[in-house]
Amino acid sequence: MSLSRSPSPVPGGGWSSPGLDFTASGRSSPIKMTFSGSNAGAVTWESARTKSQGVSGYPSFSTQNQGFFTRNMRRISSSLPSFSAKKNDRYADKDLKAKPAPWRIPLLGRIWTSVSRMNRKWKVRSMIAIILLACYFLFYITPLYYHWRRTSWLGGGKKFVIILAANVGGGVMEWKGAREWAIERDSIRNKRKYVARWGYELEIVDMSTKKRYAHEWRESWEKVDSIRNSFRKYPKAEWIWWLDLNTFIMEPSYSLQGHIFNNLQRHIYRDINEFNPLNLTHPLKANYLDPTSLSPVGDGNIDSVNLMLSQDCSGFNLGSFFVRRSEWTDQLLDIWWDPVLYEQKHMEWEHKEQSALQQLYTAQPWIRSHTAFLPQRMINSFPTGACNANGNDTRIHYDQNDRDFLVNMAGCEFGRDCWGEMYNFRELSYYLNRNPWERFKEDLVAVIWFKLTGQKVRL
Repeated sequence: MSLSRSPSPVPGGGWSSPGLDFTASGRSSPIKMTFSGSNAGAVTWESARTKSQGVSGYPSFSTQNQGFFTRNMRRISSSLPSFSAKKNDRYADKDLKAKPAPWRIPLLGRIWTSVSRMNRKWKVRSMIAIILLACYFLFYITPLYYHWRRTSWLGGGKKFVIILAANVGGGVMEWKGAREWAIERDSIRNKRKYVARWGYELEIVDMSTKKRYAHEWRESWEKVDSIRNSFRKYPKAEWIWWLDLNTFIMEPSYSLQGHIFNNLQRHIYRDINEFNPLNLTHPLKANYLDPTSLSPVGDGNIDSVNLMLSQDCSGFNLGSFFVRRSEWTDQLLDIWWDPVLYEQKHMEWEHKEQSALQQLYTAQPWIRSHTAFLPQRMINSFPTGACNANGNDTRIHYDQNDRDFLVNMAGCEFGRDCWGEMYNFRELSYYLNRNPWERFKEDLVAVIWFKLTGQKVRL
């Protein structure tokens, strides 16, 4: 039997495929051949076969980060439920014991399961939200709110003491009725809420129970002695704010720092000629006076101001005023409270301690150089009927549109309704300072209910 290959089916000999042809050298195995294509470029058999498969066949599957599942594998896997690898004997026999329903799983376990399904990005976001919520709760809801606003490096509330003149004993000349008790209750509650919000001290003094000297009752003069005692009781206090009982803080969101003291130079005026209802001559003219006393604004230094008050239509008003701790203040309080001064002039002074301060300011240059005035509506707005029956003086009377800080119902006991004014301003303050939820209920829900049923409802 011949070991030679079978004859070629192609006429003239040779194999039908390139590389399988006999050559002169006698080779009988396939050899690599090249051929010329349309581009006249020589290619090998393997490259031609690969190119042919790429054109006529289906494209191969690529795993080089091109598919949807490849790009989102981590996100999809992190969102899938996780299962514990540990065996639980309670579920060994599925026929006898059924898996508990999801609502029977403890709340802590469900929370833990939900957290474990989160990816890292959402866990970080959740942690930040929890920290912010905890800080808000600690510093705005809990009693820490009061204490951190008292610190000098956060709020500075301990520098201010509010003295409220009460009349717990019922007065000297007459006893209080139901209206007087209601006024006192609302006024004290108003001041307590304000100091609790901003970290101030509140000193409630009884103006009727003290009798300094055996031969006299000095009911309204007690404010001078109460201020002096408060400076001793609160050694860290820098400013004392005196308030009469018939006052109401209309805007509790205003702090004393933001409303007045952070920009004190812009708010005060030291030259009384800007508003001079007493028609005082200012400054005093005398050869013995120093340049500071001869200047209408004193030395011009804001740190030298130790007394701040407002003026109404008749002069000084001490229903709301500020006193600063200083040696000058100690000297003023000693002279102001001096019984000799009181005995000589108290029958002539219609407004008692207020008239006494006006007399000291008029006659003593050293008092003028340390006294400043605030616009009345900044700390001591009057209601309609005070000073002017029309109530249209933009310098004196309360304006709702401007959101004045405080209202003083001064002189309401002389022909006006003190309780009616206190009640109206209390309700107005609550209305103006409603939170968003209260506004939603009262301005939307209650209005819709009234239009549907014709009945007014208070939510």
